[in-house]
Amino acid sequence: MSLIDRGRDHALALFRIVVGLLFTCHGLQHVFGLFTTKPAVPLTTWPTGPAGLIELVGGSLVLLGLWTRVAALITSGSMAYAYFTVHQPKGLLPIENSGELAAVYSWVFLLLVFTGSGAWALDKVLASRRQGAPELQTA
Repeated sequence: MSLIDRGRDHALALFRIVVGLLFTCHGLQHVFGLFTTKPAVPLTTWPTGPAGLIELVGGSLVLLGLWTRVAALITSGSMAYAYFTVHQPKGLLPIENSGELAAVYSWVFLLLVFTGSGAWALDKVLASRRQGAPELQTA
């Protein structure tokens, strides 16, 4: 097994953690008005309010590696919805409609649906406790 193959689970974990942190920050912007000069968006404002909640909760779950696949599926769908309803009507291509971030997040989270959480995830801790395993497996 090559060094690259041995590091795959850890690289995936770093990828998941960074993406989850960045997405959580977007949620903190929308829900609490942090990291921005704009005020918080009320949760009842469609679609930005619910999107902010999905960003905050989904991003946090992905960051922690907890229910990663489910959280990633919901966040991927949320970003696809954002792209097609908010950005795509302004132009065909993401570069024309400022939808690059929504499109990339949608595909990134869809990738996590299929790859899972990688190493350093609460999903793995919970699975090992259910199985009564003394050690965590990373592969």
